[in-house]
Amino acid sequence: MNAPSELNFEDMLQIRLEVLRRGHRDLDEAVHALEATGRPDQLTLRRLKKQKLALKDQIVKIEDQLIPDIIA
Repeated sequence: MNAPSELNFEDMLQIRLEVLRRGHRDLDEAVHALEATGRPDQLTLRRLKKQKLALKDQIVKIEDQLIPDIIA
């Protein structure tokens, strides 16, 4: 296999971005499953939503690093 031994910074950001997106998706599914129980534990629900929001903030930050600024 002729795979490079090192990833460049952009590749590492892309991998991190995919991991964060997967985690965000998993938390979203957990929130929906908890809400579907009828009487979800509000504290757990709030914590999951807070974690989800934190992941979204990280995702946006990395996307901003990957997308170059375009001066119109």
